Formats: sequence, C-alpha cells, structure tokens
Amino acid sequence: MRPGERVKTARRARGVSMIEVLVAILILTIGLLGVAGLQMHMQTAQLEAYQRSHAIMLLQDMVDRINANRKQAADYVTSAPLGTANTTACSSTTTIALKDKCEWSNQLLGAAEVVGSDKVGAMIGARGCITLPVASMPRQAIVAVVWQGITPTLAAAATTCGQNEYGDEKTRRALVASVTIGCLENNVTTGVCITP
Repeated sequence: MRPGERVKTARRARGVSMIEVLVAILILTIGLLGVAGLQMHMQTAQLEAYQRSHAIMLLQDMVDRINANRKQAADYVTSAPLGTANTTACSSTTTIALKDKCEWSNQLLGAAEVVGSDKVGAMIGARGCITLPVASMPRQAIVAVVWQGITPTLAAAATTCGQNEYGDEKTRRALVASVTIGCLENNVTTGVCITP
C-alpha cells in the first residue's frame, strides 16, 4: 500500500467511528427516554394501586361496623356522601351508628395521617355512601367508597355515590360491597323475625 492511500484510509476510518459514536448516543438517548416514560407510568400505577388498597380497607371497615351493629343497620344510611366536610370529634355522638359514621368520615378525609396541616391519609377526594335498598328481612345494605383516579378509564356504573363530583366521570373510581343481614331467630308461630 502506498503512503497516500494509508492517509485516505485513516481519514475515512476516523469519520466512520465518529458516526458510529453518534448513532450509539442516539440509541442510548431513545432508550433512556423510554425508561423515563416507563418510570412515570409505574409511579401513576403505584398511586392508583395505593388508593385502591386504601379504599378496600375503608370499605371493609364500614362493612365490619354494620355487621357488628346489625340491629341498627338502618341508622347507617347516609343522606349525603361522607368525607366531604371537615373532620369532627366523634366523642359527642349519641349512638354507635353515628359514632361509626363520624369516624368513617374522618378516615375518608385522611385524618389519620397529617403532614403539616394537610390530611394525607386517604385517597384523592374520597367519599363514602351507605344505602339500605332492602329494609325488610333479610336486609341489604350497600356500602360504596369512591375517589378520584389519576388517568381516565371507564365511568363507574355500580353506584351513584360521588357522581359528577370529580369533573370527568371517567376518573371516578368506586368500590361497592353488599351487606346482607339475615334473621337469626324467627317467631315460631308467626314466622316474623325476632332477632336480626
């Protein structure tokens, strides 16, 4: 190989390696942007999962309270969603059902965890509703917990609790549980329920 040809080959090789480096940097940048987008989606999914698990705990809490005070199940019915007002002291309530609803409302507001003056222990815009669609035995109480999700999905059709409170209905999340209260003892002659 002649000396002039070596110089041309060396120059060509330097240019090719520079292009290879730039392509590698471009591919690495695209990969890192993909990882950043994936991490953002993971954080959103983590927040959604946290809210859902918290809603399950609050729903089960009220179901357990109604089951424990089954004779007064009708006293748990809410006329408006709970969790919308400020937290209140529940020590002055007169019945078990009122105290349970007051404590549940405070939990929906996130009063259990406070950072500064902000209540952060519950879901975003948490609300709770209790209805009694079947008042005769066996009674049926419906407990619903709703909150605002991050990303739009399908509108929650299982309950009207908190409807039109979150702007887009597709961000309203809902969990619903049915509590059936059967009769534990019937009158032998009349068949009427004595002990719910």
